[in-house]
Amino acid sequence: MSELLFDLPKPVTIPVNGETAEYPIGRIFCVGRNYAAHAAEMGFEVDREAPFYFTKSPANAVLTGATMPYPPGTKNFHYEMELVMAIGAPVFRASKEEAEAAIYAFGCGLDMTRRDLQIASREKQRPWDLGKDVEDSAVFSPLTKAGDLSEMDGKRIHLEVNGEVKQDATLAELIWKLDEIIMDLSKFYHLRPGDVIMTGTPAGVGPVVAGDKITGGIDGLDPISLTLSDAE
Repeated sequence: MSELLFDLPKPVTIPVNGETAEYPIGRIFCVGRNYAAHAAEMGFEVDREAPFYFTKSPANAVLTGATMPYPPGTKNFHYEMELVMAIGAPVFRASKEEAEAAIYAFGCGLDMTRRDLQIASREKQRPWDLGKDVEDSAVFSPLTKAGDLSEMDGKRIHLEVNGEVKQDATLAELIWKLDEIIMDLSKFYHLRPGDVIMTGTPAGVGPVVAGDKITGGIDGLDPISLTLSDAE
C-alpha cells in the first residue's frame, strides 16, 4: 500500500442500540421536499413523478449532543428534523421486498441548512452545496435496528427550539414512502452498508441563532439535540 501524504479523519460512526459495534457513515443521501406542507411553505408544489435528492459529505456528520458553531456566510440558518434510514445490505434496482430488507436501522437526523445560500443558488439554477453541505450540519441520533421496531408509518416527528415546538407531524405525511425512496434511489446508485438516507422534513422549518438549543424526536427512536454556539 502506498504511503499517504497525510492522515484523513476517521469516518463518523453512529452508535446502534443493542450493539457494541457502531455504524460507519459512508455516504449521506437526502430527499428533498418529501412533505407537501413543507414544500408549500417553501413556495413549491410537490413533484409527484419522482423524488429528488442532494447529498451531504460524511465528513460533515456529527452526533446528537454536539455543539455547533454558527456557520460562516449565512444570516438565515435553519433546522430540519428528519427520519434517517441506515442501509444494511447491498441493493441495486431494488424491488419492494429488497428495499424493505435493505433497511438496517432508523434514527433521528437534523439537516441544518444555510437557507439564504440555498435560495440564492436555487434562483441561479446552481447546485445547493453551499446551502446544504455545511460543516457539522448532518446530525444523527443513535440507531435502532428495524427489526426492533413496529411499523414506522404514522409515528410522530417533532422538533423544538429552546423548548418551543416548531415542527410537529407524522411520518404518514411522507410523500415518498421508505421503500419507494430506496427503490428509486437504487436505480441510480449501488446502495451499500454505510449509506444513510435522510428522508425529508415536515413543515415548520425556521431560523436559529447562536445560543439556541434544538431538540427533536420520533416515536420509538432515540431523541436528538444540537446546541449552537457563537461563530468561530
